[in-house]
Amino acid sequence: MAPSSRPPAPPSSMVLVLLFLSSAALLCESRLSLDYYSKTCPSFNKIMQETVTNKQITSPTTAAGALRLLFHDCLPNGCDGSILISSTAFNKAERDADINLSLPGDPFDLIVRAKTALELACPNTVSCSDILSVAARDLLTMLGGPYYNVYLGRKDSRLSSASLIEGKLPKPSMGMSQLINLFASSGFTVQEMVALSGAHTIGFSHCKEFSSNIGNDTHYNPRFAQALKQACADYPKNPTLSVFNDIMTPNKFDNLYYQNLPKGLGLLESDHGLYNDPRTRPFVELYAKDQTKFFQDFAKAMQKLSVYGIKTGRRGEIRRRCDAVN
Repeated sequence: MAPSSRPPAPPSSMVLVLLFLSSAALLCESRLSLDYYSKTCPSFNKIMQETVTNKQITSPTTAAGALRLLFHDCLPNGCDGSILISSTAFNKAERDADINLSLPGDPFDLIVRAKTALELACPNTVSCSDILSVAARDLLTMLGGPYYNVYLGRKDSRLSSASLIEGKLPKPSMGMSQLINLFASSGFTVQEMVALSGAHTIGFSHCKEFSSNIGNDTHYNPRFAQALKQACADYPKNPTLSVFNDIMTPNKFDNLYYQNLPKGLGLLESDHGLYNDPRTRPFVELYAKDQTKFFQDFAKAMQKLSVYGIKTGRRGEIRRRCDAVN
């Protein structure tokens, strides 16, 4: 019989070893860690701190914008930096979906600045999604908010489509059942939803998001409603008009947002809903009287959000520019 031309099959023990090594490699590639860039980009933390600090000093609204940008990136389809990609002639990207058109420009500019500095120091190493996650956390702490660990090693999405986020982000006009179901579909509890809503203690909302409710919603404090009508009187001609979400301490991250709601000082219909719905009201009352508890729960919810639906290993890429796929 002629000898076989095929090489002999490896012994079963060798096959097991090869499978183990392959699995271990994939596991290591996909694992997040706090020191992910310690060897590949030792200057990562320093560059992020300097860039974030400089931007916040020159543009104080950046912090609130970055928190909202992270939220709009993560909740629909996971934290993958897809919100940062610009549209092309062939594709309408997430950032140009109607619900994202009000996202401010400062946090986008911050990510570009950080990415540019990091590419000079450590080319093709740090993902845009990691940059956004760390920037939001650092800006939060600059305004007095709680610190939480950000695990690193995310990869960036190769896709961004406005159609893929339809119905996956909360709208100010949504009822509480809709909001609860929306968060639940992404694995967040009612309490986590209420805690995350505390981000409204900073930042602002455009008049078009609440003006139609002022005369119809009896939950507004009457004097507050009158002041809002005056502040937003010209919004049909000037759609950029906006009002601080927390009129008491708009530039400080604290629990006054929750203290405002029982007084009728909530800005959005969804804000009033948190206090008036029996499923969410107990958590509003808890956070209103206990800022430490709010900070603890907010930090946990943000940490959970920051790793929601992430891409690791070969499922994503390190984008060279955050506004375009490679």
